[in-house]
Amino acid sequence: MPGRSHGAECIIRAVRLILASRSPRRARLLSEAGYEFDVVPPDVDESRLAGETPARYVSRLAAAKAAAVAPGGGGRIVVAADTVVLVDGLVLGKPAGRRDAASMLGRLSGRTHEVLTGVAVTRGGRLLDAVEVTRVTFAALDPARIAWYAATGEPDDKAGAYAAQGIGSRFVERIEGSYANVVGLPVALVDRFVWEPGADSEGARRRGGRGCRRRAAVVQSERAAAHAPPGGPADDLAYRGGDRRRAARPG
Repeated sequence: MPGRSHGAECIIRAVRLILASRSPRRARLLSEAGYEFDVVPPDVDESRLAGETPARYVSRLAAAKAAAVAPGGGGRIVVAADTVVLVDGLVLGKPAGRRDAASMLGRLSGRTHEVLTGVAVTRGGRLLDAVEVTRVTFAALDPARIAWYAATGEPDDKAGAYAAQGIGSRFVERIEGSYANVVGLPVALVDRFVWEPGADSEGARRRGGRGCRRRAAVVQSERAAAHAPPGGPADDLAYRGGDRRRAARPG
């Protein structure tokens, strides 16, 4: 991209993230995007609170995961996330077993559902968080095909009981929004938070030397001008779907 290449190379090499997640899919997405990171699984209660909306649920869990890992991170940027599938107002997390997986797939069959991922990035005492929303349309599945897919074991540890990047891709007819979000981590949103002005300047000063420092300053200045979040500070909770709806934090 114009105006980013040299500074980007300098800054990305200077920053090693912490991924607060046990998910191999999130790790793979970050790795494929060129990030260097260490995996530090968080220990948090993932139970949903009574009356909690799906968006608030994934947002709270992502923030809790980041907060659980950040104190031992030595000031490094921490990335955390939580994903659920929403259909007919019902939140589908990971299935409790094969029968539960088959039940979830039956609900999704021939329907359009939403995938919500709460993303939380902590750095320098700041929390940046948002909820990415993607709409997914499933093919109609007969009971035999549902039973076959559930028996493959692929749905076992997936929100909504399917993997859009695996065998489950056979059933995905249309995706509206971020494909990476359906897999488990909206990388473009993570990148936006990591690249917020000032996010990497300290790492660049420590590791990059004078030339790196100059390039980092130029890149951060350009991003501050071009990517200032509309309508409020970057750490406001926001829906990031096709309509970019914004949501206020609960009082």
